[in-house]
Amino acid sequence: MVAQENGKFRPVRGALAGVVAAGLALGVAELVAGAIGRSAAPAIVVGGAAIDRTPRWLKEFAIEQFGEDDKIVLLAGIFVTVALIAAVVGIVATRYRRIGLAGAALLGLVAASAAATRPQFELIDVVPSLAAAVVAVAGLAGLLALLLRSRDRDSAGPGRRAVLMTSVLAIAAGAAGVAGRQLQNIRADVAASRKALRLPTPAKPAAALPEGAMLEVSGVSRFYTNPADFYRVDTALSVPKLTTDDWKLRIHGMVGKELTLDFDDLLARPMVEHDITMTCVSNEVGGQLVGTARWLGVELAPLLREAGVDPDSDQLVGTSIDGMTIGTPVSAVLDGRAAMLAIAMNGEPLLPEHGFPCRMVVPGLYGYVSATKWLVDLELSRFDAFDPYWVRRGWDQRAPIKTSSRIDTPRPLSRTKAGTVAVAGVAWAQQRGISKVEVRVDGGAWQEAELSAQVNDDLWRQWVWRWDADSGSHTLQVRAVDGDGEVQIEERAEPFPNGSSGWQSVVVTVE
Repeated sequence: MVAQENGKFRPVRGALAGVVAAGLALGVAELVAGAIGRSAAPAIVVGGAAIDRTPRWLKEFAIEQFGEDDKIVLLAGIFVTVALIAAVVGIVATRYRRIGLAGAALLGLVAASAAATRPQFELIDVVPSLAAAVVAVAGLAGLLALLLRSRDRDSAGPGRRAVLMTSVLAIAAGAAGVAGRQLQNIRADVAASRKALRLPTPAKPAAALPEGAMLEVSGVSRFYTNPADFYRVDTALSVPKLTTDDWKLRIHGMVGKELTLDFDDLLARPMVEHDITMTCVSNEVGGQLVGTARWLGVELAPLLREAGVDPDSDQLVGTSIDGMTIGTPVSAVLDGRAAMLAIAMNGEPLLPEHGFPCRMVVPGLYGYVSATKWLVDLELSRFDAFDPYWVRRGWDQRAPIKTSSRIDTPRPLSRTKAGTVAVAGVAWAQQRGISKVEVRVDGGAWQEAELSAQVNDDLWRQWVWRWDADSGSHTLQVRAVDGDGEVQIEERAEPFPNGSSGWQSVVVTVE
């Protein structure tokens, strides 16, 4: 009877052995990645490869549904998938040992292959995945021997020694993963580097905001977005760890002479401040992927002129430490706008998630063609010679920001009391500015809203319209007019390939 019960539970024990062995392998791989100082743990390299191969529509869906949590969702999905595959491998191994062990090894080899596809690949990047393959095979073989051969005298369950060893290995897996992360933090202590950075006084400080630049209306977006709340859309599953001591920027390509700057060189140059609103091309109509900050940094145009820009160059390719490439029109950097290498936002050094220690900011363009984070390389090139990351995936080469407006309050599907209701929000048209915002109710006549005082053409403006609301269900719509007199596009369009368009509509119930 005991033998029959023992056979009955063989698949369960095999699945347990597979999952624990996989966890141990991932933990050891994290430890090895930390030891070699590379972001090459299997979950990261597989996740990065998955992002590169994910269809555009699925990426847009993930951003729309999960926002900045899309990376957490992806990593969770990877771990769940690995656990399920590992469980199947463990079950197979209870009957066909060699096939099961080969499956465990294959998981590590797949991760090693994914590592080899990453933009900044070095041969050492396959080591964590190969270590994972070895540990997975050895761990699975050992656990199967324990769980299938050891059992209590009076039950079909595994013996105490097997349970103890399995528990120890599971704990060791978690400990190894945590240790690996800590080791990476020690090797590149970004927090300490950021804390030690003393921001220089700008040679050209931003002007004080005029009276009325911020409307005192409850529910409207703050004029300056808190850095911790600023939107983040990128492909980095693990935030690159780069300190000011390690940072260097190379400017090369179609130039008269190459330049290489370290962070001290950058700090020695005149610093400027600019208030700029940034927008992600993935922002849907009425979306939240837009924010404003006071940026501190070095003007980019003088640096390029110092390098000597070849007149035939029309694209500036920025490359991140993790290999991401972003192409910016050279004309947008040299036409007098506030294009800069930013080191701080809202009076504090950049957060690691937003590009510490240095990133690009070019107003008037969506981020995917202007806002390289963790910037380490600038190459003067041509649009017909090189397609950056997003352009290779079908997005437009040049992407000026479209005129947009948003209703912040009242919220969609909310309920409000009859009487005077403040309908308010923000509008933006970087490089052109906003000259007017209009609101209408239930398709009626357009009503002009009150605008906050204009600061510069690169900033959003807050607006408010006082609505004498009567009871019932109502649809509010908003549209903006830019500084050139062009009305916001009414036709609804999805973000792909050059930004969304359309008037936002909000349905509210008045009681």
